Amino acid sequence: MPSVDDILEHIGEFHFFQKQTFFLLTLLSAAFTPIYVGIVFLGFIPNHRCWNPGVAKLSQRCGWSLAEELNYTVPGLGAADKTFLQQCMQYEVDWNQSTLSCMDPLSSLADNRSLLPLGPCQHGWVYDTPGSSIVTEFDLVCAHSWMLDLFQSAVNVGFFVGAVAIGYLADRFGRKICLIITVFINASSGVLMAISPNYTWMLLFRLIQGLVSKAGWIIGYILITEFVGMSYRRTVGILYQVAFTVGLLVLTGVAYALPHWRWLQLAVTLPNFCFLLYYWCIPESPRWLISQNKAGKAMKIIKHIAKKNGKSVPATLQSLRADEEAGQKLNPSFLDLVRTPQIRKHTLILMYIWFTSSVLYQGLIMHMGLVGENIYLDFFYSALVEFPAAFIIILTIDRIGRRYPWAMSNVMAGVACLASVFVPDDAHWLKVILACLGRMGITTAFEIVCLVNAELYPTFIRNLGVLVCSSVCDIGGILTPFLVYRLSELWQKLPLVVFAVIGLVAGVLVLLLPETKGKALPETIEDAEAMQRPRKYKENMIYLQVKKPDIPLK
Repeated sequence: MPSVDDILEHIGEFHFFQKQTFFLLTLLSAAFTPIYVGIVFLGFIPNHRCWNPGVAKLSQRCGWSLAEELNYTVPGLGAADKTFLQQCMQYEVDWNQSTLSCMDPLSSLADNRSLLPLGPCQHGWVYDTPGSSIVTEFDLVCAHSWMLDLFQSAVNVGFFVGAVAIGYLADRFGRKICLIITVFINASSGVLMAISPNYTWMLLFRLIQGLVSKAGWIIGYILITEFVGMSYRRTVGILYQVAFTVGLLVLTGVAYALPHWRWLQLAVTLPNFCFLLYYWCIPESPRWLISQNKAGKAMKIIKHIAKKNGKSVPATLQSLRADEEAGQKLNPSFLDLVRTPQIRKHTLILMYIWFTSSVLYQGLIMHMGLVGENIYLDFFYSALVEFPAAFIIILTIDRIGRRYPWAMSNVMAGVACLASVFVPDDAHWLKVILACLGRMGITTAFEIVCLVNAELYPTFIRNLGVLVCSSVCDIGGILTPFLVYRLSELWQKLPLVVFAVIGLVAGVLVLLLPETKGKALPETIEDAEAMQRPRKYKENMIYLQVKKPDIPLK
């Protein structure tokens, strides 16, 4: 009996129905961007200093300009290594006493300001920004700065838990219903986050968004790859990720137009309610229906696809079978990922590379938000370089192979981070170029690991292997905010040193994996174990090319 792929060869592997569905699902991919990297704008940290009512009154009485007020009242002003003093400490002085003069008021209290006692901010902060972010509204700075790290880590915790749990539910109850439910929960929690009265509620709704948003993105990826023919799966998979890059550009423009975080959150969330219309626009996956022994419903959907494509299903192809051949059913186990030497090596290396890809990708974006002179332009330029990354993958992986472009992309990201450490602060253009190269390198590596991960595992543990290895990506996302924001307090370029080291190590480890270009997917443990072994009898093999005549359908 024919499989779905056999039927798609006749009714269209990527015709009108698939193109329409692909367009609809790429909108879903683009809408995932604000949740994954929206911290750059939602959690923007502007320059800030302690606010003191006594200083405000004295400044008004003396008619100080802003520069004079800062010069007279802010400790450590002008020193690059005194940022913490400028932003988080204040002179413990009674600014209301009448003996203070308008000309250098602290000179009457001490000949040297460094002798004056300092204390933490007591009355909040003043932020140098015309807009607002969750940082400025909830004062997530100084002693409370860890709460910003927690905000981004919470969404990655949601990614980790939701991708596993909802991934199981999508296999159990269907792709379509899980997609619609995740869209509704994601949109609702996003709106509730925008109107949250305090930090706790905002954190809770962000966690809920994390639980469903990445799972919805993955379901969209699965759906489009299950609707198209075999020869188009890799291309649509890459372009689905390119749609995420388009979302980055759109997010930049929306964030520039709406500098207040609540309005920005609403603007990027409300369009998600439109995806509920997909209930009537996108059918269930026929492959999933067949796996659930619902061949009648699957054939009904296949006929709908054929009608949309202007084709008909031949009578000889109207009996369906599952894509996998019948045989002994093997129950996958987590131990199978580490039981044999080659698969164990693949698992450990892939876990590290997933971790590296997440840390560098999110970390470079967050670090840019800390050091960028113009956050909007810097974010826009670095997003643009993700398009060449997709082009490089399409151009090289079926010609050169996977390993060398993969290794070089990790090395390029690591070298760019390391070079950025030695760039002087006034060479902003050079920092932008290196940031773009690093971003292009890690984006290329990220997209290649998505493709290659499945090619290294045998059939019965392939889904489990991808799920376990890619879950480490979310663990990297949980740790990244702490790496970026806490290490930057010690030295602003220290995160780049860490990124450089783990990126260069990933580039070396990739070379220890087998090349999968032109190789069939391994079916058994033995096939996977033999992937890196040379075939001793290769010179004795004879290859015959048989051309199958094209038979037109009546």
